[in-house]
Amino acid sequence: MTDFKQKLRRFFSDSSLFRRIYIIDLFFTNIAFLQIPAYVLLVFLFIWGVCLVVYNQRRNNTFFKLRFGIWIGAFLAVTVFSILLNFSQTILYSLVMLLHSVMCFFLFYGMHTEPDFDYRIELYHIAKFITYITTVMNIIGISCLMFGIKFEWYWIKFTVYENRFTGCYVNPNLLGFIAVVSIFCCHMLSKGHFMRRIAEKIPEPGISKIWIVACLATNIFSLILCDSNASLVLALGYAIVYIVYMFFADKAGLSPSKIILKITALFLVGVFLTGSALMFRTICQEGFSVVVSKTTSVVDLLLGKTESELVQEDLTPEQREQLEKDKITFSHENKNIDSGRKKLWLESINLFKLSPIVGISNGNIVLYSAEYSNGALEYSYHKSDLHNGFLTILVSTGIIGFVLFGIFGFRFAKHSAQHLFLQKKTYRDDVYPCLFAFLFAYLFFACFEKALLYDISFMVVWFWLIMGYMSCYITKFEPTLESQCLFHGKRLKRITRTML
Repeated sequence: MTDFKQKLRRFFSDSSLFRRIYIIDLFFTNIAFLQIPAYVLLVFLFIWGVCLVVYNQRRNNTFFKLRFGIWIGAFLAVTVFSILLNFSQTILYSLVMLLHSVMCFFLFYGMHTEPDFDYRIELYHIAKFITYITTVMNIIGISCLMFGIKFEWYWIKFTVYENRFTGCYVNPNLLGFIAVVSIFCCHMLSKGHFMRRIAEKIPEPGISKIWIVACLATNIFSLILCDSNASLVLALGYAIVYIVYMFFADKAGLSPSKIILKITALFLVGVFLTGSALMFRTICQEGFSVVVSKTTSVVDLLLGKTESELVQEDLTPEQREQLEKDKITFSHENKNIDSGRKKLWLESINLFKLSPIVGISNGNIVLYSAEYSNGALEYSYHKSDLHNGFLTILVSTGIIGFVLFGIFGFRFAKHSAQHLFLQKKTYRDDVYPCLFAFLFAYLFFACFEKALLYDISFMVVWFWLIMGYMSCYITKFEPTLESQCLFHGKRLKRITRTML
């Protein structure tokens, strides 16, 4: 009985195990037929996470070991003050978001405070899981699409949602984000098969090249067919930032002429990638639309429909019009480039004016929109958030909270960049540049989606998970940083010091 209690205690005190289960459960909240059970489990996992925060604080003194913890603590204090100042019937929601923020800061970003924690093993297992599960989900979704299997059931729009491919997921934008995450995981795993499974610390068989290729192919197709502009920005941002690193991670020093030449080359590469990606997406969408139309016709014939029923010339005008409406083109029905976000962003200005210093508290965004503004926000999936992570923080915590969060983010970004470029050895064959590129690209992505902090979702928690792995890299390898020669003369000095 004593052994069982000890095992149970070790299980519930294992932060790494919690992170794996939590992120996997959040992933399944995006799968159409698994969403409800995943959310039910999430309630219990959330309680476990809150208890784990308290336990880790008592055991590891997490807050006082947290890098840049002073800014996180000040931001959380402003958040609490804003909640109390804007007390309303939504205070329970605000408190849940506060606890969620604490978990993001202390359990995910704060993983570098855990003693004897091998973060790369955890990262490898999560990346491997994402690669396997997304490949299976995409194969099911694309196969069903090819055979014309689509239907609507309550909130589930299986394979097609508003003329866009959604596959097994609940929303095309979520599919797009997960597709980019999967490509990112494949890239990491391909780094010497994640540095030969972290120098053989992981004895299990590695992932095969067939899985890697299948994952890349199916996720690229899914990213194209879901027509998510924000996810395309994330993918392009990731590629461009990674290329920037490959261009400038030069240990020999950079002359002014070299810098100008590389910046020009990067600009041309960025323009080429963006233009070719947009053109490739358009061509693939049109081509796949024809393929789906043909395969659906073949399936209809096999199911017993006569060929004359499938010939458009034999249809009435009403039937032709309905046929055109039903035709899948994999492009937005809403032709506005902002996809309706401009209305939400304009609403954020009115909400910001209500309490510009300390904000209105995150739980009051929808409530105050209806009571004091234009009512552009409502309790629905598409309109319950400002769809801009920075604006959401600004409106929720005001100028003070936004500045504090910005200082924390800037200091972390500064140290991350220094670690990337001012090191005694290159990290070209490591996964650290991948982590850096993804987080940097995510900042652009956060301008268009429910991201950064105030949303209990795979999208947000994944950001803090990757940020946590980067913090572990910085904490472990920071002593290897050195001065970097610029322009063959001046040097950037790096002083290592311990800070909150």
